[in-house]
Amino acid sequence: MQPHLFTIDVEDWFHILDIDGAPPLERWDSLPNHVEDGFRRLLSLLDEAGVRATCFFLGWVGARYKHLVREAVAAGHEIASHGHVHRLIYTQTAGEFYEDVRRAKEILEDAGGQEVRGYRAPGFSLVAKTPWALEQIARAGYRYDTSIFPGTRGHGGLPGAPLVPYRVDTPAGALVEIPISVVSALGRRLCFSGGGYLRLLPIRVVERLAQRVRASGRPVMYYVHPRELSPDHPRVPMGAVRRFKSYVNLRGTEAKVRRLLATGPFVTLQEWIDSDAGRRVLDRAA
Repeated sequence: MQPHLFTIDVEDWFHILDIDGAPPLERWDSLPNHVEDGFRRLLSLLDEAGVRATCFFLGWVGARYKHLVREAVAAGHEIASHGHVHRLIYTQTAGEFYEDVRRAKEILEDAGGQEVRGYRAPGFSLVAKTPWALEQIARAGYRYDTSIFPGTRGHGGLPGAPLVPYRVDTPAGALVEIPISVVSALGRRLCFSGGGYLRLLPIRVVERLAQRVRASGRPVMYYVHPRELSPDHPRVPMGAVRRFKSYVNLRGTEAKVRRLLATGPFVTLQEWIDSDAGRRVLDRAA
């Protein structure tokens, strides 16, 4: 049976995508910080459960809160990249995207003192109109990517993408792609393992869907954000539907994460890639 993968997108409450009311980059330095509180709560839960996670830091966060990167490293967690300033891939040129992911990698390696091998795009925004993205990720020196949402979602997704992790060859080098965990139901591919999906669904439903994924020979990859563990953070003005998706059940996140962390075993993404279980999946997908 495949292990679980627990991941954290280390960003703050104002790093909300596609919202006109979201604070612009030039204001970020002046805004109240909740990333420290939420991230440290997550580190405490992970320590309590004896679980190592993969932490996808924004370069912007890593530059301003280097101590958080170092605390994660000291606790045995893997440091990975969420890009520098939380921009959707498809809003950038290939050159702009390369510079963003290169800069984030450099900042995080300097802060944490370890190689940063993994990348995850904001909003899982690797889509059909960005065929150059994987090449730029490899060109920047990453070894694996987890930016593909193999279904339809607000920021695009790739509905026909493989569900299982697989190797990708690009002109700049090879990558391992680990898509987000989804299940097929009602003629669609549905996510359950992070964000509003995880907060909205009852925990027993999440656990049953996770069992389906593992029974198919795939690892389950969960993802959370520090703001979800710091529920009193300020709210960004937005429409009713998006507000519901962004803020539903925030106060229940901590208990849900604690229960999920007890369902192990868990490994980091790089540990999974290097493991016999990971190699078997990747070899079958080749």
